[in-house]
Amino acid sequence: MAKDISETVNSRMKDGWIRAWAAIEVLAVTEAAADSSLEKHVESMSAEENMIIYKKEFKKTEKVQHPFDKSKEAYSKVVELEFIARRFEHLAYLVMNYAPSSIEIMEPSEMKIDLPQAQTLLNTISELMHNFVMLNQGAVTIKT
Repeated sequence: MAKDISETVNSRMKDGWIRAWAAIEVLAVTEAAADSSLEKHVESMSAEENMIIYKKEFKKTEKVQHPFDKSKEAYSKVVELEFIARRFEHLAYLVMNYAPSSIEIMEPSEMKIDLPQAQTLLNTISELMHNFVMLNQGAVTIKT
């Protein structure tokens, strides 16, 4: 990690930011599509104001045989990221909007979430659920 980004990360960690690791995988019909779509996805994620990506490791693109019922092959591309997020609600937002395959909180070892953060997180999840419902033009099933 470069000295200037290292100083920024360390300073933000002292202010209570959260250090995390994530892996994101894409699957596409061409190698070029896998490469470019993942690069654009990470670029978009990098533009988020409540996070700083300080390490990106793009893995080799791999050909996958029969990933779906109707396709003979596709291409898988993975990136591993290390980053910091301002608060837990921002980390949750990143998970919901950038869909990592896996995520690990590296620091701190314990967190306390205040009421406004908890409410923001729950409202964000609720909004996401409603967006899924609207895309499917259905409704959330409730038990009676």
